[in-house]
Amino acid sequence: MTATPASTPESAPATNRPKRVLLAAPRGYCAGVDRAVIAVEKALEQYGAPIYVRHEIVHNKYVVQTLERKGAIFVDQATEVPPGNIVMFSAHGVAPTVHEEARQGRLATIDATCPLVTKVHKEAVRFANEDFDILLIGHEGHEEVIGTSGEAPDHIQLVDGPGDVAKIEVRDPSRVVWLSQTTLSVDETMETVDALKEKFPQLISPPSDDICYATQNRQIAIKELAGQAELVIVVGSKNSSNSIRMVEVAKQAGVPAAYLVDFASEIDEAWLEGVTSVGLSSGASVPDILVQEVLEWLGERGYADVEIVKTADESLTFSLPKELRNKDLRAVAEKLGAGEPAAAAKE
Repeated sequence: MTATPASTPESAPATNRPKRVLLAAPRGYCAGVDRAVIAVEKALEQYGAPIYVRHEIVHNKYVVQTLERKGAIFVDQATEVPPGNIVMFSAHGVAPTVHEEARQGRLATIDATCPLVTKVHKEAVRFANEDFDILLIGHEGHEEVIGTSGEAPDHIQLVDGPGDVAKIEVRDPSRVVWLSQTTLSVDETMETVDALKEKFPQLISPPSDDICYATQNRQIAIKELAGQAELVIVVGSKNSSNSIRMVEVAKQAGVPAAYLVDFASEIDEAWLEGVTSVGLSSGASVPDILVQEVLEWLGERGYADVEIVKTADESLTFSLPKELRNKDLRAVAEKLGAGEPAAAAKE
């Protein structure tokens, strides 16, 4: 299997062109996901199992199953964790009430919230303190939206797409700001912003983009693939917002067909009928081993020529959660479980 830079499709009929895979770059893990997954692995290494994790550390079935085999236990709520244990908060972030639940439950905590999500949380707190109405663009029920809304519930209203704009009411149209979930479609978000600005002309934008760099980069790459391929496959889980958006972006960009799969085994061979160029990418919570398995699967069916479609370079990294620097965190958790003062949890 060879990998070469992508070129413009030839004008020859599709049936006469060799089968190929257009492989997106960048794809897969973003810095926040990489940080969160390593944080679980590091915690298991330093403190031993079990390490409890509130909700999926990232939205990927393979990653969760792999970490479970190493000793991570995923729970829906911090209140499910027995006192005296360590609980980690996922990359999607949590509301202040969840931190309080962990404290009341006598748990030691590790916060693996993506720093870019933390940025949005801090923006919400700042604008709430300045008594703004905050219009949070995002999908109802998503963990990130729940966490951000929890920072200032009395000031935040959810706007789930342009269709929600008509029902939004604010106290003072001159003191309104919009924020967004980090994993949205850039185009759809701006469509919502435009509708909000039409209703509230004095609407303020956040100081910097809330949609994360990796989400934007993967959507740009998908658009490029969609212009050259007849089929786009995105590797990612069904509960991964950024992966779902990538499929939607591909379809909006005009590709005849686009599908989301967790594993190569989920690909339907019927999708390949008449297809000479397959675009392949993966969501920001997907390890590259799953993409390599899809490449192997396609290679076995004649798509052995792999061409790289590179649209951006990514070099951003985040330091691990500060709590992992506390070598005695397991002992701290046990003291908390025994009812000793919460001060014992300090580094």
